[in-house]
Amino acid sequence: MKSVTIISEDRVGLLADVSYILSKSNINIEGLFADVVGGKAVISLEVKDPKRAAEVLGSNGFKTADPEAIVIKVANNAMQDVTDMLEGEQVHVKSLFTLSSDHQDGIFAINVDKPRKASKMLSSFMLGNAAAPY
Repeated sequence: MKSVTIISEDRVGLLADVSYILSKSNINIEGLFADVVGGKAVISLEVKDPKRAAEVLGSNGFKTADPEAIVIKVANNAMQDVTDMLEGEQVHVKSLFTLSSDHQDGIFAINVDKPRKASKMLSSFMLGNAAAPY
C-alpha cells in the first residue's frame, strides 16, 4: 500500500469531503493519518493507487504532496539532524519542502536518491508512526 498526502487549510468537514470525493471515484481508503500543524491539515491516506487518488483529489481542488516524497514530522530545530543522518548514510536529498509548521513542529516532504533506504531510516518520523525523540 502506498500513500497520498493532502495539505489543506484545517476546517470542519475536511475528512468527510475527501472521503466523499474518493468514494465517488471508487477509491477505497485503506488507512488514514491526520495531523494539524500551523493551521494546516496534513492527511496521509493509504490507497492502492496513490497517483490516481492524487489526480482525483487534484481535480477537486485539493493540493497533494509529490507521491515520490517521504513526508515526515519533526521538531523544527531537528531538520538538520535528519539531513545529516541521511548524508551520513550516503542518501542525497534532492529536494526538501516545508508543508506546514508551527512554533514547535514541522511537516516536511523530502525527495531523495534512495527512497527505500531513506524510508527505513526515517520510518519513526513518517506520518502515522510514533514520533522520534527529536
